[in-house]
Amino acid sequence: MTTVGIIGSGQIGTTLARLAIGAGHRVVLSNSRGPETLAATVAELGLRASAATSAEAAAAGDIVVVTVPVSAFPDLPAATLGGKTVIDTCNYGPERDGHIPELDGTSLTSSELLRRYIPDALIVKAFNNIFYKHLLSLARPAGAADRTYLPIAGDSAPAKAAVTKFIDSIGYGVINAGSLADSWRQATGTPVWATPYGPTSVESGQPAGEDTIRAALAIATR
Repeated sequence: MTTVGIIGSGQIGTTLARLAIGAGHRVVLSNSRGPETLAATVAELGLRASAATSAEAAAAGDIVVVTVPVSAFPDLPAATLGGKTVIDTCNYGPERDGHIPELDGTSLTSSELLRRYIPDALIVKAFNNIFYKHLLSLARPAGAADRTYLPIAGDSAPAKAAVTKFIDSIGYGVINAGSLADSWRQATGTPVWATPYGPTSVESGQPAGEDTIRAALAIATR
């Protein structure tokens, strides 16, 4: 059983918590408003879920999911995240985050920006390209003919291996999309972002196999 610390309890964070608990993992949830605001969510998720501060969730996690606005990167518990495998689900949105020149251009990816704030963490980009309802509905066991694949990007081979194992456990195959510098290929608006999994108006989504995801990554332009 893996303990998954989750920093950010929005749609992706709570969906990942449900999938993780369904796969037999333990989850420690946190948000910016305090653990007491997560009481109802924890009660719904059951005995393998608990709420904590962001620093406590980071300390508890074998893997830590960071799923917050890019503008909240400075508030992350950097010291506690040192040495941790961190899944970065975050997408840059200037209308929400304010304009960040390096991200408006092509000199930096949002994951590389995250690394500036948590330099000692082992960051892997994942889950940022799929609608949360599709993430919940498209999970399939290993070997299923209609198993869906997700891209990941990162610079640490051990961290990518750990994230691949976790993603497999919750019902998805994995495509290695390269380094953090390559993670722009799965950013908002790219061919692999949302579209392969079907329209958001259809909550069940559509399975997207390995070839579909590889092809979408290959035609991305910057």
